[in-house]
Amino acid sequence: MALTKEQIRAYETEGFVSGIRVEDETGALYYQHQFDALEAKEGVEKCQIGMLDRHLDEQFIWRLATHPKILECIECLIGPDILLLATHAFCKYGPQEKFVAWHQDVTYWGLEPPEALTAWYAIDDSDRENGCMRVIPGTHLGLREHGKSGREGNLLSVDQEVPVGEDEEKHAVDFVLKAGEISIHHGTIIHGSLPNRSTRRRCGLTIRYIPPWVKPQKSDSVRRWRAILLRGEAKYGNFDTTPKPFPMS
Repeated sequence: MALTKEQIRAYETEGFVSGIRVEDETGALYYQHQFDALEAKEGVEKCQIGMLDRHLDEQFIWRLATHPKILECIECLIGPDILLLATHAFCKYGPQEKFVAWHQDVTYWGLEPPEALTAWYAIDDSDRENGCMRVIPGTHLGLREHGKSGREGNLLSVDQEVPVGEDEEKHAVDFVLKAGEISIHHGTIIHGSLPNRSTRRRCGLTIRYIPPWVKPQKSDSVRRWRAILLRGEAKYGNFDTTPKPFPMS
């Protein structure tokens, strides 16, 4: 198994597992160079939060989204039938005071039930100094009401934030990752990140997966997902699946 029984148990009870190596130093450097070239083409401003679903036209992002080691981990957590829901690359440049407020991913995704998970692939080394992701363990057992942060620099699209008490915040865990490693977190776990106060870029690719029994809500306000079946069967027909843009690895 790609994940140990202890890691699977940790995901179920804490809502995350981290520090999983999927690429060696050579492979990590390859994907870093690929993203550097994309960044040079697209520009820093777009790469900060605007790189959504680029697996549909950038083969190296598709290769990461369908990486066999990542999919083996996902299968350990949701079973053999796997849909790719979306990808989103985030670059946090420094030194700046931009941050990501505490939030839950699936709040605005329009999924019934709100079951999804995210593999966060570290394109660059990610640590506390350059604003690594942080989670509050055990907060993945239900959705909470979100408000507005009202603070300048929140990178979330509608300035959302979920209230977090001091007791919870003191238990926050930093996802310190080397390039080529991933963390995996449940779509309802409360997470965020501090500013990048270093001179190093902090780039990560979020890869969103769901089991096929999850349904999209029927609402004009809900994003039209372009789900792709990666493994197994889409037994329930809940999504109009999109063809694979490139061959699988």
